[in-house]
Amino acid sequence: MTKDMTQGSPLKLILQFALPLLFGNLFQQAYNMVDAAIVGQYLGSNALASVGVSSSIQFLVIGFCLGICTGFAVPVAQAFGAKDMDHLRQYIYIGFILTALIAAGVTALTASLTPQILHLLKTPDEIFHGAWQYLFIIFLGIPFTMLYNLCSGILRAVGDSRTPFLFLVLSSILNIVLDLFTIILLKWGVAGAAIATIFSQAVSGVLCLILMLRRFTYLMPTKENRVWNQAMARRLLTMGVPMGLQFSITAIGSMVMQGANNSLGTIYVSAFASAMKIKQFCMCPFDALSTGVSTFASQNYGAGQKKRIRVGLKQGVLVGVLYGAAIGLVMIFFGRYMSMLFIPRTDIKVLDASAQYVACVGSCFWMLGILNVVRLTVQGLGYSGRAIFSGVFEMFARSLMGIFAVPVFKFWGICFSDQVAWVAAICYIVPTMFYVLKRVDKVDYKAVE
Repeated sequence: MTKDMTQGSPLKLILQFALPLLFGNLFQQAYNMVDAAIVGQYLGSNALASVGVSSSIQFLVIGFCLGICTGFAVPVAQAFGAKDMDHLRQYIYIGFILTALIAAGVTALTASLTPQILHLLKTPDEIFHGAWQYLFIIFLGIPFTMLYNLCSGILRAVGDSRTPFLFLVLSSILNIVLDLFTIILLKWGVAGAAIATIFSQAVSGVLCLILMLRRFTYLMPTKENRVWNQAMARRLLTMGVPMGLQFSITAIGSMVMQGANNSLGTIYVSAFASAMKIKQFCMCPFDALSTGVSTFASQNYGAGQKKRIRVGLKQGVLVGVLYGAAIGLVMIFFGRYMSMLFIPRTDIKVLDASAQYVACVGSCFWMLGILNVVRLTVQGLGYSGRAIFSGVFEMFARSLMGIFAVPVFKFWGICFSDQVAWVAAICYIVPTMFYVLKRVDKVDYKAVE
């Protein structure tokens, strides 16, 4: 069911939109935690390290693909706010073509370079083979990942966050069942976990597309809309590529940091893998809230309701900061108990390191309430090219910490890399937001620029 966010209470609309996203994100992260728990408990710490050692490169590649799909949804949201359905359907048509081409290219490139990528990450020899199996299979599933995220991004752009949530729940449940089947019964090891992931994503993506074709027929391009338009394709790429690079550039810093962490040994690889699961789970509300504010801003920009953009932004940031402060306290005091979900109680050193990382990150978690909401709002208003530089600041900050701080402070340098990166990105994106808001006041929505 689509939702017009140009009328009514901004905070109420944002929260109503964000709630299904939150449940979906929590459910997906719960699955990720169950996945890690199954791998860690049934296959051991080395298998968990094999899965976790490539998390930063997965973030780089999959994040690029997700960013592309998210960016392609921005013109759709703006056209929906402007009630410009013809251009909306044409953007959807061109978006599907571009997504198919990008998915084919990224899959071919990454799958062929998997061994080199793992060597670049300084993957320990004892976990290299398992890490290669897992990452190679994940890369093969990129087209399915992009299919689901493009379909769900389009639905969210028109205010429907419930349908993508339902398919995400289906995918996660299927994934857990297949994990148990492939790992415990078939004994396929970490390869079984990867196969379960891509198969469930394929099912979710195909079903989401079928539903769009049958239920949301007014979004489907007609014969008149199925026309290639160079200017519209360029605008989609102008929105999508910077958002994809935003994720990838941030991930490059994470890769440098993970490479530095991998050099500390398997204990810290396992600890970092489990701690990242906890951090990502706690970040779910930020992702849902910032997507809600971004969609709200996109629709209201298309509708010319520019004052509402500021109201929604301020309220979104306040909610994000309050949540970040509250969950940060939970991470500080209960991080060790959370880590026990993935790490056997007997692995004391791994537990200690994981709890240390979670507590350090939790102390500054409130910063993400500012960074995520502001950054996605800049992107939602059509300024992805400017928002990308916040990722550049994050990349440099994490890289510098990995290169200079980790050799001196060891794992403590890893524990404070995120915080340094967040501060650097906030120092850029907040002034940029003020500039963008001034520009938006002067420029009206146009379907093709």
